[in-house]
Amino acid sequence: MALVANRRSVMTLFSSPLDPYCHRARIVLGEKGITFETSNVEAGSLPEDLLDINPYHSVPTLVDRELVLYNSQVIVEYLDERFPHPPLMPVDPVSRAKTRLAMHRIDADWYSQVDELESGDSKRMSKARKILSDSLAASAEVFSFKPYFLSDDFTLVDCAIAPMLWRLEQYGIDLPTQAKAIHEYAERVFERESFQASLTEQEKEMKL
Repeated sequence: MALVANRRSVMTLFSSPLDPYCHRARIVLGEKGITFETSNVEAGSLPEDLLDINPYHSVPTLVDRELVLYNSQVIVEYLDERFPHPPLMPVDPVSRAKTRLAMHRIDADWYSQVDELESGDSKRMSKARKILSDSLAASAEVFSFKPYFLSDDFTLVDCAIAPMLWRLEQYGIDLPTQAKAIHEYAERVFERESFQASLTEQEKEMKL
């Protein structure tokens, strides 16, 4: 395993061009201005390197010389610590814990529904679409408090939320007019240079 990783002198991200968890990692890489190579992984056609270094054969997978990481949350926190500028996590332990809790809730409450929307099962998708739409609409006020999600600064929480919001149309979710704060938040995030750079050609086509 170490031998495979050591052959790579530049950081490599094994990434699916449509996967929202991979998109999350690409946004962080863009925010940090990190030079990296992308190894595109298509469903049903996993590269041999990925099979060798990741026992779960999952994406995103990050290779940084001899280090191999999988799980998007582990990857983005590693990148933030490895490349501290600009910081995407607060400095003090209490605020960092609150940020981690916010990311956990986003995954548990929202991304659990995203996973269902990616399932291909029409009944499960219909149920998940309603749950996610209702949950986002109920949270709209929270998006109005600060320029970014409960923060004056762009953080890992925003990196997690952005790929989901980018895909709402694809998921068949049209937020109500009272969710104006979410639309404004999304446009603010989507306009960031790092977000635009993170988009694959397939992701760009979602908005055409």
